[in-house]
Amino acid sequence: MSRLQAEEETQKAFGWAARDSSGILSPFHFTRRVNGDNDITIKVLYCGICHSDLHITRNDFGISLYPVVPGHEIVGVVTQVGEKVDRFKVGDKAGVGCLIGSCGKCENCQDDIESYCSKSVYTYTIFDDGGAKNYGGFSDLYVVNEHFAIRIPDNLSLGGGAPLLCAGITVFSPMKYFGLDKAGMHLGVVGLGGLGHLAVKFAKAFGMKVTVISTSPSKQHEAIEQLKADSFIVSHDMKQMEAATGTMNGVIDTVAAVHPLKPLLDLLKTNGKLILVGLQSLEKPLEVPAMPLYGRKLVSGSTAGGIKETQEMIDFAAEHNIEANVEVIPMDYVNEAMDRLAKGAVRYRFVIDVANTI
Repeated sequence: MSRLQAEEETQKAFGWAARDSSGILSPFHFTRRVNGDNDITIKVLYCGICHSDLHITRNDFGISLYPVVPGHEIVGVVTQVGEKVDRFKVGDKAGVGCLIGSCGKCENCQDDIESYCSKSVYTYTIFDDGGAKNYGGFSDLYVVNEHFAIRIPDNLSLGGGAPLLCAGITVFSPMKYFGLDKAGMHLGVVGLGGLGHLAVKFAKAFGMKVTVISTSPSKQHEAIEQLKADSFIVSHDMKQMEAATGTMNGVIDTVAAVHPLKPLLDLLKTNGKLILVGLQSLEKPLEVPAMPLYGRKLVSGSTAGGIKETQEMIDFAAEHNIEANVEVIPMDYVNEAMDRLAKGAVRYRFVIDVANTI
C-alpha cells in the first residue's frame, strides 16, 4: 500500500494522551480509520473517567503500551454512517463502552457476552496484543462498528449517562445474571464510589433493600439521604457487622484494594452470593476462606456485560431516571482529575466535557 493510499484510508483526530508512566496527559494528534460500510462515526461530546484509565495511563499493571489515549465511557452524536448500517442515522445519540470488537463466532459471542470472548477488542489499546492500536474517547471523534455502539435514549443525560457504559453495566450485569434483581431481596454494596453508587441506584430501582458497607463513616449521610440506601454499616465496626450476619441475599463488592472476604461472606444468607467487580491487583490476590462457603455460599467475579445487555441497562436507566452523580470538567483539568481520582476525592465520577473544551 502506498503512503497516499494509507492516508486516504485514515482521518485526522485529536485527543489527549499519556506518553509514559507519569500518566500525564497532553494534546496529541493521531489518525483513525475512515468510516467503513458497517461503521458509524461519533462526534464525542462527553467521556467519563474510569479508575482503569488511571491504572493504564500510569502503567500500574506493567503492561501499558504508550502513547495511551484513554476513555471508554463515550457518548456523542452520530456524524456519519456506513452503507450497511441500519441501527443508526446521522444525528442520533450514541455511546461506546469498554468493547469495540470480538471474534463474533465463539460461544460467548453467540450468547451475547462479547466481553468474555478471548479475542475481544478494547476501546483503547491496553497492551501489545499484536493487533492495530486503538485510541480512546479522550478525543474529538470515534469510529466504531455499529454492533458495538449503544443507542442513547433522548431522555438520558449525556454527561450523567456516560459512566453507565462502564460503571453501570459492570454492576448491572452480575445483578441480573446472579438473580440479584428481585423486589424484596436484600443486597449489600461494598464501597461507595463510581461503581458502588450506581449499584445502589439500580438495586433501589429493582425494589431491593440495600445496605451500603464502607470503611468511611462520613459516607453514611450521602448513602442514606442522597442515594436512598436503607442502611449503612461501617465495615470495621464488628458490632454492626455481627448484627447483619446472615441477612443478605447477595453482596456486590466494588473495592479494588486487598481486603478480607470472610466478614462479607458472613453477611450472606444460605445460598447467598458474593460478587467481586473491583479491578484487583495481579500481585496481591485476595484470599477466599473455605469454611464459610459450606453454607452454600458462592464467590464469583464479573466484568462488564455484552452489547445486548448494555443496551438493556441503558434503556432501564433511562426508564427509571438513573444516571451517575458526576463532576463535569474541562479537558485541560484532566491531570488534576486523575490525581484526585487516585485519592478518591470525587463524588462519584469525573466526566470530561469533550466537545466544548478539547
